[in-house]
Amino acid sequence: MRRLPILNDPSSVAQPSTATDRFLLRFIRDSRDLPFIYLTLKITFTLVPLGILLFIPAITGWVWAILAFACFASYAVYKGPFGLMVHCAAHRPLFKREYSGLNYYMPTFLALFFGMSPDTYQSHHIGMHHPENNMPEDLSSTMTYKRDSIRGFLRYLANFFFLGVITLIGYLKKKNRQKMAMKAMSGEILFLVMCAILLWVNAPATLVVFLLPFVLTRVFGMIGNWTQHAFIDKDDPANAYKNSITCINVKYNRICWNDGYHISHHCRPAMHWSEHPKFFTKTLDQYATNKAIIFDGLDYGQVFGLLLSKQYDRLAKHVVNVNDTFQNEQEIVELMKYRVRPIPEWSPVKAAVVAG
Repeated sequence: MRRLPILNDPSSVAQPSTATDRFLLRFIRDSRDLPFIYLTLKITFTLVPLGILLFIPAITGWVWAILAFACFASYAVYKGPFGLMVHCAAHRPLFKREYSGLNYYMPTFLALFFGMSPDTYQSHHIGMHHPENNMPEDLSSTMTYKRDSIRGFLRYLANFFFLGVITLIGYLKKKNRQKMAMKAMSGEILFLVMCAILLWVNAPATLVVFLLPFVLTRVFGMIGNWTQHAFIDKDDPANAYKNSITCINVKYNRICWNDGYHISHHCRPAMHWSEHPKFFTKTLDQYATNKAIIFDGLDYGQVFGLLLSKQYDRLAKHVVNVNDTFQNEQEIVELMKYRVRPIPEWSPVKAAVVAG
């Protein structure tokens, strides 16, 4: 375990300084989101043209192969930053009211090149995941699975991959969120119909540009959600400090907008990404009181790998011991093992009885 280190995750954004910065600021609500505009422009003028070029019949052979590699490499480079940019924009609309139509550009058009069907992410994340907070009605909840089990994760992944959108639509209709349900259904159908048509037009290009990203994005998305909600206190599973984790001082936070601060994100979903390190520092007592699991120097991918290989000793070495909450690493290991157990049934009444 580790003492609380100095945070080196980004907690501020460079002030606008150029004429281009000042021009772009007229369109967005928060000057701190200027990096999102530049990232959007980079993707628009790199990944999108590369994807389109692959469908041109005149481009074949080694030229096509080079372009395909460049296209997939661009997807790999931008996938994390783009996905978490969409996540931030889902909670905090990027553009001013008079330019609100531009808010659809990322989640409907650019998202296609990352294998994301239009609007399904926002419908899932805003319409279900945050309202339900990984509890049983959250259809992507990790509660019922043994969260250090490879078999458990594969069941979780298969369930989401093949039934996720169907169950999401059913959930949204049940909760009378008809507009979101319609968006999720139409977005998924649109994407699949588009891919079916494009497979007939140019199957190799469709595989590289849309279908491979579709598979990878959903797999990585579920790896992320599994890891973020791997450690859950069965007696208090709705408590964000006890059902989520935080990863600090990792490169991932610098390129993916502090996404490692998942506890504070569930506490304050609309908080700007640059504010998480300061909020974390101010609320350390809450982390200690709830024995929150904080990893220093491990990102979600590393935690996922160590968890499924049951390397608890290595995980414990990276856990931050806030306010001397833990006496030793063995106590941390025992806590983590306790919090990955499946929770097949839960209700507030039953939890109160257990806690009492």
